[in-house]
Amino acid sequence: MIDGFIALYILTMAAILGFEIISKVPVVLHTPLMSGSNFIHGIVLVGAMIALGHADNTLEKVFGFIAVFLGAGNAAGGYVVTERMLEMFKPRVKKPEGKENGGGS
Repeated sequence: MIDGFIALYILTMAAILGFEIISKVPVVLHTPLMSGSNFIHGIVLVGAMIALGHADNTLEKVFGFIAVFLGAGNAAGGYVVTERMLEMFKPRVKKPEGKENGGGS
């Protein structure tokens, strides 16, 4: 029972610390920060796979599967957000004049 309270205490302190750190980051850096943090959440995926590997009963396996599923979705979302963010910073190729009307005259 004590382990549960310690885990709850650590979770609460991590949430408060995370909120305080994120609130101090300038708005312009939110997208790169979120992209990087989503990628780092791949560690959660590894932890979930380890927990699933040690699961003995059906309830543990179900929770482990859900954790792996959500962790994989989060890691994939991090890659998608990173790709979209990088697309925003690429220079745009200008179309040659006169090509927009369908003719060259």
